[in-house]
Amino acid sequence: MAKAFFRLQKFLRRTQFLLFFLTAVYLMAGSLLLLQRTHLVIQQGSRGTAANQALPVPNGMVGVGIVDPRMLQNPRPTPRLLVGMDALQEPALDQQHSPRWLVSHNSELRQLRRRWFRRFISDQEPMQTAGFKAMKNTAEHKGTYMGCFSDDSRERTLKGAVFYDLRKMSVSHCQEACAERAYTYAGLAYGAECYCGNKLPAAASKPEECNSECKGEKGSVCGGVNRLSIYRVEEPRAGARRRRNVIYRGCFRAPENLTDTFPASLIQPNLTVEMCSEFCSKKEFPLAVIRGQECYCGYPTGHFSLHDSVDGLLCSGMRNASSAFEGKYCLVYQTPVQDTRCTDRKFLTTKSKVFVALSSFPGAGNTWARHLIEHATGYYTGSYYFDGALYNKGFKGEKDHWRSRRTICVKTHESGKMEIEMFDSAILLIRNPYKSLMAEFNRKYAGHLGYATDRTWKSKEWPDFVNSYASWWASHVLDWLKYGKRLLVNLIPKLKEIVEFLNMTVTEDRLLCVENNRDGNFKRSGAKQKDFEPFTQEMKDLINRYILTVDEALRGRNFTGLPREYVPR
Repeated sequence: MAKAFFRLQKFLRRTQFLLFFLTAVYLMAGSLLLLQRTHLVIQQGSRGTAANQALPVPNGMVGVGIVDPRMLQNPRPTPRLLVGMDALQEPALDQQHSPRWLVSHNSELRQLRRRWFRRFISDQEPMQTAGFKAMKNTAEHKGTYMGCFSDDSRERTLKGAVFYDLRKMSVSHCQEACAERAYTYAGLAYGAECYCGNKLPAAASKPEECNSECKGEKGSVCGGVNRLSIYRVEEPRAGARRRRNVIYRGCFRAPENLTDTFPASLIQPNLTVEMCSEFCSKKEFPLAVIRGQECYCGYPTGHFSLHDSVDGLLCSGMRNASSAFEGKYCLVYQTPVQDTRCTDRKFLTTKSKVFVALSSFPGAGNTWARHLIEHATGYYTGSYYFDGALYNKGFKGEKDHWRSRRTICVKTHESGKMEIEMFDSAILLIRNPYKSLMAEFNRKYAGHLGYATDRTWKSKEWPDFVNSYASWWASHVLDWLKYGKRLLVNLIPKLKEIVEFLNMTVTEDRLLCVENNRDGNFKRSGAKQKDFEPFTQEMKDLINRYILTVDEALRGRNFTGLPREYVPR
């Protein structure tokens, strides 16, 4: 009996130890899982890209639009503006909206930025599916398959427009995009890239070399690595006309020698705009130039930059052969063909030595500025965040880690001391807060290119949004003025200033190409006019106080102040 009791006691002791051990393992595993999930949530905000090509800038370059923080930072904290300048006087603001109030609400703004980022990520899925819904409405592709052809990034097979959709690309989607721009052929590569053109190469590759499945259409082939699956776009039915996006650019003084300036030309009696545009589109040129019965095709160049238009009345008599102005002036139209001289982009081949931020308040046109910078420099831009919708549309730097230093600059909306001091220099975009607030509100409720409904504008969401975000607009600028090491303040993206700041050498033709494709696909087309005023007088008073605060801070740092139109009269 004693022996059996002893065995039972021994078993219970072992069981107690085993239970204790299992409990400890369970608690440790739970803690590790919690830490890992927390780490993943934080890392979601840092899956963009980083880096830049910019080289260190000599001290002599610190001047207009550039700030050296060693001359500006005050080691003694003061209750003045966040820029911390003793010589800078506080504007005459009431205590509720003074810079001191901004400082005291710094933690609140940080929480607002976190909430904004979580909403930013959650808003992407509806926006990503919007393009897919539109694509589903198109008919099944019926174009003729021409075969598999080789493609080289340095000498592209189809030299027309380029489109990306790294998630939903399909054959019909590519054909539709090329057809709308008057191209004859549509080619797909890497399962997600679409190229358009009017000339088919002579030699084809082996059919099996086009082996990449379309990202948005299972079972369909969308080219391969350096291979294009090319389709001839179906001709419109009899009586139907393909949509032609021909844009009038203006009346310009004709170059002295048009034949030398423009590579292709046509002389046609009773020449019309449609005839000339059709001819230049087939030749794959973005400009159609008309002088009397003469049609010329080409690109914007140093000899014909489209910078100085003249009064349209000078071209009004061009249909009359006896017009005295016929030989001096010409009409210029932009064809549906994309200027491809600046569409090639890549990652930096070596890690950048200078870490440059492209900083802005949300809604200030950061994505548009990235489009301009990428096409001007030929290098991808990165992001402190990861926006799947932008990545799918060709911003490949979105998926690169923002600290990889393989991109020319890094998008960020952050404004904390630690987040700012991580960068060696920054391009600070400052947009009119009225426009920024409206743009961000549109993005929040309708995506990057959409517009919020009137019902949403008139709901309680809008006044709550203004009250929360207006102070962030001011705090963002003031923080970067205080902690930024070297700044280029840009009220409107100016390519030449930005390129020089990044220490890049860019040809004039490439800059003109970017100007010709200035809006790209990431800028809302014009302003959607409302039949009501979205800003109440109370909102205006609040925002105007912040505008005065930022204006004085900029002037205190020897920058140009904000334009007068930033403050509505």
